[in-house]
Amino acid sequence: MPESSLKEISVVIPAYNEENAVAQEIMNLKKVLDVCDITYEIIVVDDGSKDRTAEEAIGTGVQVLRHVRNRGYGASLKTGINAAQYDHIAITDADGTYPAEALPAMLKLGADYDMVVGARVGPNAQIPTIRKPAKWFLRILASYLAGRVIPDLNSGLRVMKKSVVKRFEYLLPSGFSFTTTITLSMLCNDYLVHYHPIDYFQRVGKSKIKPVDAYYFFLLILRTIVYFNPLKVFLPIGAIFFATGLGKFIYDLFLGNMSETAVLGLLAAFLFWGMGLLSDQIAKVGMSLHRE
Repeated sequence: MPESSLKEISVVIPAYNEENAVAQEIMNLKKVLDVCDITYEIIVVDDGSKDRTAEEAIGTGVQVLRHVRNRGYGASLKTGINAAQYDHIAITDADGTYPAEALPAMLKLGADYDMVVGARVGPNAQIPTIRKPAKWFLRILASYLAGRVIPDLNSGLRVMKKSVVKRFEYLLPSGFSFTTTITLSMLCNDYLVHYHPIDYFQRVGKSKIKPVDAYYFFLLILRTIVYFNPLKVFLPIGAIFFATGLGKFIYDLFLGNMSETAVLGLLAAFLFWGMGLLSDQIAKVGMSLHRE
């Protein structure tokens, strides 16, 4: 029998138009958690579904919260987390993509880490091919800015401390970028995050993610890092302008004619560096005030 170091867990499942999968996902979770030495609750947040998602979930006997309109993945998670009665939260999707069987191992790790992420790098991780280039680029960018290798930036299977999530609640968006934001927020503030390899299956039904969401993920990564560690953004940009301006300056020396391009490049470099230093001080003051 699997045993967990955590004794209590609240499982939050956001669901939007998932009538064909949500009941089976709940039953899979119950089957796994019933053989663990743990007290648990399952909270399904129906995000204004237009089908029978809520009714299917209610039929399994779990707690179901309902949004009167569609508010987004992140908003659903926040609703469920705020309603949870236990100090540790597990989140998963209602579409059958994440393996419930991975939870016991993640719950064991949850006692030693602030967040355990189910990284979709297992042998049966079926990531849609069309998403792989964008996911790779965003993961590399986020890893550089966060200063740590991130195997999976926005996995929807996680075990987290409720108190830590609540600390960053004011930053967490209502859309799909909730998981990206909490990942970067924890890593940039030196919380303990562990990545546990899991499989990932083809979803039941149609995906809600659109191609344009990759652009919003990109902006969100930059915005979050600028908030916590602006020098990671401003220093490299300044370095690019400095190298360009210096290179043009040296070239102009050979021609005996100083150009405006060289001057503007060097000025832009010092401007970005100055903004970075100022932003860094503001970020540190803001975070210290928020802690208080």
